Amino acid sequence: MLSLTNVHRDVPARAGRFQILKGVSFDAKAGEVTALLGPNGAGKTTTLSIAQGIDKASSGSVKLLGVDPFRANAGLRSQVGVMLQEGGLPMAVTGERLLFHLARLYQAPANISALMDRLQIREFKDRQIRRLSGGQRQRLGMAAALVGRPRVVFLDEPSAGLDPVSRLIVFELIEELKAAGVCIILTTHLLEDAQRLADHVVLIREGRVEAAGSVEELTATDLRPPFTFRLSRALTEQQRADFPSHLTLVEDTSSSQPAVWRVNGIHGPADLHAVTAWWLRHDLMPSDMGLSGKSLEDVFWELTTHDKA
Repeated sequence: MLSLTNVHRDVPARAGRFQILKGVSFDAKAGEVTALLGPNGAGKTTTLSIAQGIDKASSGSVKLLGVDPFRANAGLRSQVGVMLQEGGLPMAVTGERLLFHLARLYQAPANISALMDRLQIREFKDRQIRRLSGGQRQRLGMAAALVGRPRVVFLDEPSAGLDPVSRLIVFELIEELKAAGVCIILTTHLLEDAQRLADHVVLIREGRVEAAGSVEELTATDLRPPFTFRLSRALTEQQRADFPSHLTLVEDTSSSQPAVWRVNGIHGPADLHAVTAWWLRHDLMPSDMGLSGKSLEDVFWELTTHDKA
């Protein structure tokens, strides 16, 4: 459904040309969710813009439903749905008016009434879009992307700002689209969502594909999961400065427990010995510790934050 092969994108800069993309290649298939992940500035937005035909690649090949999207006509556009996280919606109209207007642009649109019910839009259908919450706009944006019954859908942060019930509704709808053979390309900063939804993951860093594969394939690589431990008191600057230099110590701010730390770079018993020797030097006794199963977040951290050896 979508294929990018050795795509480069560069723009003018003071020192000549600045490379945004440096040879991005990946495929997205029908009936699958392809998640495009990466830190801010990695090149995700540029990649999506080129894949959708909004921007043009400097070199390389892009095929969306078999044709170059940058040169495509309305025949291709009618088969592609795009949901933007911010912008793209006229603020002065109501949600219902927007959806029925979009439906008139297609020969065989979706059932707007059923679509509003499916995404629970009916409760705010008569409200101007500017007066909607972020989560309500997200649901409306997704509905707008699906009006034309697209074969390919681009979803930018589809679960951003949604409450738990709305997130479940969106997740279920994505699963229904997959079952119907729709190709879904999404971006998200919520790695738990990517791990739950994605059939194929593409990790981009500094304009290159750092890793790609299924969640199972990526979490089964030889990248080691982090070693975590919990202390009863905070670490001092001196203690942190004395931590083994070949390992990385990071406070786990996502944990509900206080003073939980994660160590990246554990590859064997010698690395664990270096950590326990550090504990001994500073009279530290963890109350909890362990090597947990690796998640997509662990792989993302390894690949996008640290240089690989």
